[in-house]
Amino acid sequence: MRLVDGPFYWAVVGAGIAGSGFLLLPRDRRWLLSIAVSLVLATGAVAVIHWLLVNVLTVFPEDLPSDVLAWSAVAFAALVLFLFRLAGSSWRGRSAAGFSFLSVLLLSALQINGYFGLNHTAADLFGHNVGRIPALEDGFKRGISGAIPVSATDGGVVRRASIPGIESGFEGQDAFIYLPPAYLGTERSQLPVLVLFAGQPGRPADWLTGGLLEQTMNTFAASHGGVAPVVVVVDPNGSDTANTMCMDSRIARADTYLAIDVPRWINSTLEVSADPRKWTVGGFSFGATCAVQMTTLHPEIYPSFIAFSGEREPSLGPDRRRTIQTAFGGDSAAFEALTPLTLMKQRSYDGHAGYFAVGAADHEFAGFANEMAAAARTSGFEIRHASVAGAGHSWAVAVQELPSAMEFLAPRWGLVQ
Repeated sequence: MRLVDGPFYWAVVGAGIAGSGFLLLPRDRRWLLSIAVSLVLATGAVAVIHWLLVNVLTVFPEDLPSDVLAWSAVAFAALVLFLFRLAGSSWRGRSAAGFSFLSVLLLSALQINGYFGLNHTAADLFGHNVGRIPALEDGFKRGISGAIPVSATDGGVVRRASIPGIESGFEGQDAFIYLPPAYLGTERSQLPVLVLFAGQPGRPADWLTGGLLEQTMNTFAASHGGVAPVVVVVDPNGSDTANTMCMDSRIARADTYLAIDVPRWINSTLEVSADPRKWTVGGFSFGATCAVQMTTLHPEIYPSFIAFSGEREPSLGPDRRRTIQTAFGGDSAAFEALTPLTLMKQRSYDGHAGYFAVGAADHEFAGFANEMAAAARTSGFEIRHASVAGAGHSWAVAVQELPSAMEFLAPRWGLVQ
């Protein structure tokens, strides 16, 4: 069942519009006042909750998009109008008001989901497809040959695995691995590697739902003779809502996990290219910030990056002082020494490459991308910078631009179309 278009989506749109109309219908002479009160309460409640989520609970590192806040306010206003209509209404009136509120609530939820582009179907929302992904079989592992009942004619395969934090002590959620059609044959050792991170809040599975990773990689492989990167989607946070900033700090040794444990596991478990020039790191939102951190801090491990809608620096929220205090005990020099903008001023990255993309309507993050791309070029990176028309801070950026990013990096991976 499609959540972004199709019969169900348009049925919800119709029901939501009808429900809004019913809740706004005049009930008495004071009903206009009721509508005004509901709008004021909704705006205030959403503003307070948003402030708490960003500044106190630090669930989100940046302010939420205005579109998301507006639809949240619509849902809250519908709730207030529903409560107003309960008083003195008949059973039928209460039932109609309840149905109208639920319709508006569902419409708002679908619009917010559509903005982020995370769940395309009901199966995505409830994790049905991701939950059925099997563990990585022995036949796919380095040095082990075994019969794997998989045909390469339909594309690559996706498997899950746990990557232990042997050096870092970090415990991440299961990673997801895409193995291209070429991996199902006998020639595996020359395949490039792409390590990906999702946003925050988020999980590795977001790349399979919102990022449409499997479909995108299969399309790329089909145009390159079955060859595509082996993709490993890693969790750098440990849970859906945690935020390690991909750093070694008081919070966690996330950088050690991503720079030592993850590459070590890939090299020891999968048959991939040992040539560091064929390794790339990438991500969306928080994951994009993390990707640029990895390449600027560890260019010998991840010589190129793909950054979709990233920040200018890692963050626990708008209060930079709080970020530094929480992660580094107030030592701003220790924090800044690990940020990409500082590193790109101090080091030369000649021979390295990066791909930035951002939604044209995502104004704050577009500014971050402009600043980061300019700094990267100055430090020696070969840079491509794209803007996605009409897109906000959405997975649509990753879906549209990942193919272009891979074509940009294909020569470095030794791939030709």
